[in-house]
Amino acid sequence: MRKVVVTALALVFGGMAAVASAQEVQGKAQSLDQLLELVRQGKVAETEEHRKREQEFLRNKAQQQQLIDRAVADRTAQEKRSEQLEGVFQENERQLAALEQQLQDRLGSLKELFGVLQQVAGDARATFEQSIISAQYPGREKALNELIEKTAGGSRLPSIEEIEGLWFEVQREMTESGKVVTFPATVIMPDGSREEREVVRVGTFNLVSNGEFVDWLPTTQTLATFVRQPAGRFQSAAGDFQKAEAGTLAQFPVDPSRGAILSLLVQAPSLSERIDQGGIVGYVTLGLGVIGIILIIERLIYLTLVNRKVQAQIRSNTISTDNPLGRVLSVYQQNKDVDVETLELKLDEAIMKEMPPLERFIPVIKIISAVAPLLGLLGTVTGMIQTFQAMTLFGTGDPKLMAGGISQALVTTVQGLVVALPTLFFWSIISGMSKRVIHTLEEQSAGIVAVHAEQENKGA
Repeated sequence: MRKVVVTALALVFGGMAAVASAQEVQGKAQSLDQLLELVRQGKVAETEEHRKREQEFLRNKAQQQQLIDRAVADRTAQEKRSEQLEGVFQENERQLAALEQQLQDRLGSLKELFGVLQQVAGDARATFEQSIISAQYPGREKALNELIEKTAGGSRLPSIEEIEGLWFEVQREMTESGKVVTFPATVIMPDGSREEREVVRVGTFNLVSNGEFVDWLPTTQTLATFVRQPAGRFQSAAGDFQKAEAGTLAQFPVDPSRGAILSLLVQAPSLSERIDQGGIVGYVTLGLGVIGIILIIERLIYLTLVNRKVQAQIRSNTISTDNPLGRVLSVYQQNKDVDVETLELKLDEAIMKEMPPLERFIPVIKIISAVAPLLGLLGTVTGMIQTFQAMTLFGTGDPKLMAGGISQALVTTVQGLVVALPTLFFWSIISGMSKRVIHTLEEQSAGIVAVHAEQENKGA
């Protein structure tokens, strides 16, 4: 088969050469005789060339056979070497198994020690990754990783220095947990920028920088300020604590959960966000509450001034028309000569004229105190409808989809009660103040009528 392929290739190349020669001869011939001579010369040259190629092919054929024989001999030698190496490998395997068994026998109880070292190192590494002390002492986990790999393999013994390093890091973690220290660190800001700051570490509980609480991110081993800070009293306490001098006592809120409670405080919505959760019903309720507060303040001021003027009129012998009692007494002064029934009617009319200013806006305040809880109930029903609609569309798998409706249901109820309770309380106070002034007017009017009747009876 190989000879057939080689012969075919030779014929192909020969044909290509003949075509090329013919084209070359055709280009040089000027007449038929010249063309015949050129063809004869080309045939002779072609025959000589074919002979050389055939001899070269035969010579190469002998060389190819030598190469084949050499490759076969080399393969045989490599097979023998492979058999020898296979035997050496199996012998090494037996020796390695014997050495490993000997190592295990000699280790004895040290294997338990390695297990304890591996467990302690693993627990310490997990603690160090979560601890904020790593922000001050980064890279403590590398040595522990090497110790864990070494003890897990069982083929290498940890050195005394490595064991002492583990003890040192555990001891440092315990010691630093009781210290309040300041150290420089890179802090990631909410916009993604980085700043070099002085960071105050309170044990293993909190980190403070520039009066702001700082969070430790174990996954990236970096420090970052919270996007939102907790309530103002906590943040002000953090600022005062950072400004306190060494050796002095300062109040500071400590998070015993090492950041979990602080994260929840940061996520707690602010007052404005709470109000927004109430929706339109909440805004209407709070609007009524604002109107009620304005009316309450106006009534308190007005009735307080009126009550003072009435009490002053009672103690004075001079009639003044700048207060209800004075105006009622002026009606008596103008009608001293009338009979008792007429005087009583005149005084009742004067008291009735004084009652509208004294009772102004009090019914409105009472209505607001009654309507506010109903508006809260309306918001509750609306929020529950939204919640059930979300449950119908998306199911109950994701509580966040229902959070909006539940928030509105709860917040509007709170808003309604917040408006109703103080409004109802102040309504009772204002109503009592108004009734007290009216009762004073009626009391003084009854006394005037009694005195006038007595005088009329004596004159008769």
